Amino acid sequence: MKLSESEADVAEATNLHLIQTLQTSIPNTLSFKSKWSLITSKLSHLTPLLTSLPNTPLTLSLMTSLSHTLTQALSLSFTCHVTNPPKLKTQNDVDSLISRLNNHIHDADVILKSDDVMATSNDVITSKRESTRAECRSIMTRLQIGESRDSALDSLMSLLNEDDKHVLISVAQGVVPVLVKLLDNATSSPGVKEKTVTVLAKVALVESSRHVLIGEGLLLLHPLIRLLESGSSVAKERACVVLNVLACVKDNARVISSRGGVGSLLELCESGTPSSRNVACGVLRNLSGFVDVRGVFVEEGAVEVLLRVVKSGTVLAQEYGFGCLSNLVREDDDLKVVVVRSGVFVSLRGFFDSGYSVRSLEVAVEFLKNLACDERVVEFIVNEGFLVRIVELLSCGVLGVRVQCAKSVFRLGCNAKARRELGELGCIGPLIGMLDGKAIEEKQAAVRALSAILVCSGNRRIYRKEERGIVSVVQLLDPSIPNFDKKYPVSILLSLTHSKKCRKQMVNAGALLFLQKLVEMDVDGAKKLQETISRGKLWEDLSIELSKARPGPGLGPCYFFSDDPILDSPSQFGPAWL
Repeated sequence: MKLSESEADVAEATNLHLIQTLQTSIPNTLSFKSKWSLITSKLSHLTPLLTSLPNTPLTLSLMTSLSHTLTQALSLSFTCHVTNPPKLKTQNDVDSLISRLNNHIHDADVILKSDDVMATSNDVITSKRESTRAECRSIMTRLQIGESRDSALDSLMSLLNEDDKHVLISVAQGVVPVLVKLLDNATSSPGVKEKTVTVLAKVALVESSRHVLIGEGLLLLHPLIRLLESGSSVAKERACVVLNVLACVKDNARVISSRGGVGSLLELCESGTPSSRNVACGVLRNLSGFVDVRGVFVEEGAVEVLLRVVKSGTVLAQEYGFGCLSNLVREDDDLKVVVVRSGVFVSLRGFFDSGYSVRSLEVAVEFLKNLACDERVVEFIVNEGFLVRIVELLSCGVLGVRVQCAKSVFRLGCNAKARRELGELGCIGPLIGMLDGKAIEEKQAAVRALSAILVCSGNRRIYRKEERGIVSVVQLLDPSIPNFDKKYPVSILLSLTHSKKCRKQMVNAGALLFLQKLVEMDVDGAKKLQETISRGKLWEDLSIELSKARPGPGLGPCYFFSDDPILDSPSQFGPAWL
């Protein structure tokens, strides 16, 4: 929108007159002469900019602010006409004046550049998308001008809330670097910083825009960490939303932990609002996924805080809390024991039985799996009744949960009592069903679990009764299946070769064809399995050939004969009723 010529002319004339008066006053200053000399050069830079500015509302806003600054500067110059003004206060005022003039020059440059861009783009605004782009560019210009930042952030948030596509358009126009600079600007008010991080949080919620936030790296991390330490409760929560994205990168995780971010997040878990606790726990879960930063968690007393979260936090906070604990205990056997002795299983049972969401149970099952890596803990898991919960979830409709359950069965299978009870509770049928799943990860988890629990003879008896047990495993011998460890299906089949029926099923399912290739690939156990079922097949083929020579009914006994004179008497062998 253009201003009237008279309004623009008045604003420009007023400021030019103030500059001229100030330039006349400065030579008479007796204090801080070097600083006033610098101010003179800035006024000289500012004068041609004012005469070039377009007649827009942004220009009028700049002119009004500049007029206020120049009026104060003129008064300050009169103060410095004496040799001994209040030194400390006057010096601070002069420094502040220089800083404000720098900002005005910057804002004038931004308006001039943005006017050039808008002038070249006005002719091509032919669609709603182009209109959104133009609006975004206008808002970005206002974001870079001190007096209009607050209202510009409101306009931007309103634009982004209309449609997630507007987020993508704004990001493509380069709004994120502008927001990062605004967040890191020491002169930005707490209110502006809160609105800025709220907009960045909106960008973080759109998955296809997250890579741009990650690309900002340290420039974004440092102001976010400062907000965690001293921002408002809203700013802290929004900062966590953005940090949740950044914490997925190893280098960022190191920076967050080294700058005290873990401690600030734990404090938020203890004293923040329910929603801020949720997002803080989410950031901690992502951070704990990296081995390099887990030591900081222990130093900050994270385990005690997380145990309180999983005991009394919201369901979402509990989910993130168990995920974080799962990462922390993964490679620390001593910590596993500490966590178990703290009574965590009471909280874990409550989480399993909350009925909140099957999908949310993935982290809980993974937590059990990581605990089960320690033989000392397996007995606790069995006695606390978690086996039946794992078996029930093997048939759920969420792939990630099924996979984690199968991995837990594999870990628990190292314990004789656990693998026997798992078989009795009915885990074999669902695991066989997973062998026919589409995902390689599901097949791999299931076949490993079965190889572990079939060490138990009772489980092998149960397995033989399953209709597709043999066929499904034989199909996994196929060398054409990518990224699949063949030693586990080979191990399962070897454990079943004592059964003639199972050997026959293996042969009929085409196991020998696959095994020949696996032997060439030097897969563990493949040669032994091939020899075992080949020998069984040889005797079966021989029996078939012999049965063809069997006399019909009533033909009497059949005798074997030999060309050897010693063995030429049928009586050597007696009758053989074939």
